Amino acid sequence: MDHLGDLTRIPVIVGCGQVNDRAGIGAEGLDSLGLMIAAARAADQDAGDGLLAQTDWLGVVHQLSFPQLTGKLVSGLSDALGINPANARETASPTGDSPILLINEAANAIGSGSAKVALIIGGEALRTAAGRRAEAAPLASANAQEPYPRRLPIHSDIRMRYGLITPTDIYPLYENAARPAYGQTLAEGQVETGLIWANMSRVAARNPAAWIQKPRSAAEIVEPSEDNRPIAFPYNKFMVANASVNQGAGVIVTSLSIALKAGIPEDQIIFIGPGGAAHEDENPLHRADFASSPSAQVSIRRTLSLNGLLAKDIDHFELYSCFPSAPKMARRILGLPANAAMTVVGGLTFGGGPIGNYMTHAAACMVDTLRLSGTHGLLFANGGYGTHNHTILFTRQPQKAGTFPQDFDYQSEAEDLRGSVPVMLEVYSGPAKIETYTVFYDRMGAVRHGIVIARIPSGQRTIAKVMSEDMECISALTSGSAEPVGITGSIRRDGDINIWHST
Repeated sequence: MDHLGDLTRIPVIVGCGQVNDRAGIGAEGLDSLGLMIAAARAADQDAGDGLLAQTDWLGVVHQLSFPQLTGKLVSGLSDALGINPANARETASPTGDSPILLINEAANAIGSGSAKVALIIGGEALRTAAGRRAEAAPLASANAQEPYPRRLPIHSDIRMRYGLITPTDIYPLYENAARPAYGQTLAEGQVETGLIWANMSRVAARNPAAWIQKPRSAAEIVEPSEDNRPIAFPYNKFMVANASVNQGAGVIVTSLSIALKAGIPEDQIIFIGPGGAAHEDENPLHRADFASSPSAQVSIRRTLSLNGLLAKDIDHFELYSCFPSAPKMARRILGLPANAAMTVVGGLTFGGGPIGNYMTHAAACMVDTLRLSGTHGLLFANGGYGTHNHTILFTRQPQKAGTFPQDFDYQSEAEDLRGSVPVMLEVYSGPAKIETYTVFYDRMGAVRHGIVIARIPSGQRTIAKVMSEDMECISALTSGSAEPVGITGSIRRDGDINIWHST
């Protein structure tokens, strides 16, 4: 491999480990730190034992399950694993792109010579946390039963007033805006979701690291039922990330030189190719439109071009799948058909949705997959509220020294693609046209309320609530008899909120 240049500056993945703590109820379950420790040791075992002790670079994905561990994970891991990393950090928030960001940063550290062995690690124990709360206060509701804990940052008073709090509340706005932009009816959009999600469930059923290993048919996913309740239109439970898990995962990145000296077989070594990242505004309501993402487009296409590849050259994909709108958008950027294989894990519904750490599981599964077949694996991560994107390549094709460090920030390209963002009028009365919408349901499947994002005649944007008792309007939004996006209605002011009325 002399033709590759300085082997000490070529980053490779040599170990990966995943943990599913299925006994995690009540006091018996591991907490997030315990999951991370177990996953790190599993990654070290996969690498052949011994490299973990040499860790001098540590990247930890922020966790939500146990708030008391925030800021203590680096020291807790260091003590438990017997490591003393010169460079270590915990990400500020658990966004879904965090693991890919950390892997790209670790590759840069190896490529620059500032690190020799890097550990990227994360874990979430929402089942354990919910069980312990239930033991302490049996009548308290368990956040782990929700698709996402409602403790994520809000950033916006207007979002609080209208109930747009978690990703579960926001992503349906993208789905309902993108569907007519794709030229689909509601029924056609749901058929696409059913096809993609059923395929993902079959991948999870074959993956020993997946949380749910029961395949589901497209009909089971699309049709509401007793165990597939509607959550936020048009999403049912089987279409959204399953955060009620106890899962940890980690990967070990080192140099090709160290890997070969450690005696790791060449067919177990996976190279890292350069990646690309870009983001939208932190406020998900502050977008040029709800049907597209310039930052996702730049992240994916720039990563392909940096590696001199086309989508047809990729053997395996992991397209982030917290909600259907994300892989639907990504597959169109890549030009993939709806029946393409889009995951090596099983997706966040079936593989498991441990808040910000899913892509560490994806990285581990991609390594395992490439060790068996194919040459190139593309991982597209999406985080926040569809606001953060980071894509990277894993490959069996040797990479040359000098590829890293690389500047993976392509935000300026995304800004060049982005159109003007309409001003949001929080207080408005008068006519308006629906830009996107959703309807929220309670745990019994009853309508809580609807939300309409609308444009007013001046071109500015506004927001309004659809009251649960306005069943005529709720039906118009959800029946599929006509496309709601583009229809005109009226808004009146009631207290501190706007109320939508169909006309």
